[in-house]
Amino acid sequence: MTKSEKVIVYCASWCHWCHKVVDLLKAHKIPHEARDVAEGGNAKECMEKSGQAGIPVTIIGKEVVVGYDEKKIKELLKIK
Repeated sequence: MTKSEKVIVYCASWCHWCHKVVDLLKAHKIPHEARDVAEGGNAKECMEKSGQAGIPVTIIGKEVVVGYDEKKIKELLKIK
């Protein structure tokens, strides 16, 4: 990941796995934007980017991570 790549998490306040993704990013001081799928067009946008309706969906640059895949997220962000 380069500094210019954006990290976006499509999530919901009631989703345990969404909180885990956000907590992981915060713990490693990774700037990110959380987009609640219950607001505006975020659900549609999430589905268009991921191809499915489940959350969390984490967008790291051009990569899409569906669900809480800690190993993949850390790999893409180059963190331990």
